[in-house]
Amino acid sequence: MFDYNLSVAGWVILFLAGFFIGISKTGIPGIGMLAVAMAAIVIPARLSTGIILPMLILGDVFAVLYYRRHAIWKYLIKLIPYAAAGIIAGYFALGRMDDQQLRPIIGFIVLLMLGLNEADILNQWNIPAQWWFAGIIGLSAGFTTMIANAAGSIMIIYLLAMRLPKQQFIGTGAWYFFLLNWFKVPFSVNLGLINSKSLLLNLKVAPAIIVGAIIGIHIIKIIPQKTFENIIKILTLIAAIKLITG
Repeated sequence: MFDYNLSVAGWVILFLAGFFIGISKTGIPGIGMLAVAMAAIVIPARLSTGIILPMLILGDVFAVLYYRRHAIWKYLIKLIPYAAAGIIAGYFALGRMDDQQLRPIIGFIVLLMLGLNEADILNQWNIPAQWWFAGIIGLSAGFTTMIANAAGSIMIIYLLAMRLPKQQFIGTGAWYFFLLNWFKVPFSVNLGLINSKSLLLNLKVAPAIIVGAIIGIHIIKIIPQKTFENIIKILTLIAAIKLITG
């Protein structure tokens, strides 16, 4: 039984994870995968999903409040039903599937989609406009976010394919994760991943998330669109390789 008592080094890592979550929600999407990996260093992988979820939601709140007018809802409406179905499927699979089994599969999918996007094949074949593209992305993102909090890279591929300006990119992603992360809460509570001890730990880490979110807002203002896209692509590539190699 994990007692949530961390060493000094553990607290430092978790605070850094919170800081990166804040930045990822309001400034540089993609850094959040680093935060998930860091949390799993100090907390058992399965339990870390329950620690990370409230941290993500706090970051979502700042992102939604700041970018609420920039969301492109037609892209969200396509995704949300499929993502909700993916979360439910992930809930039932969580006790039967190890996240370590799932991560390499996610990594290979992200690498494939990133390559197709970079080669402009997705848009040449008009794939982003097809209903099944949103279906595959939504189901995959919902399932992986429930199992391993690893849907960020999949959602980034979707938003890159839609060729959104940086504010709309962040605003659309912010609303997506805000809604879906809250949808995950009852399932995580039922599985015992979120409890009074985990929430107390979240409360202690909250200042780091808030500082990261504020810094992220200022970072995005000074980054050109092309640089923003290149940074996201590089971070997504790194995340995919990390998922594959473990």
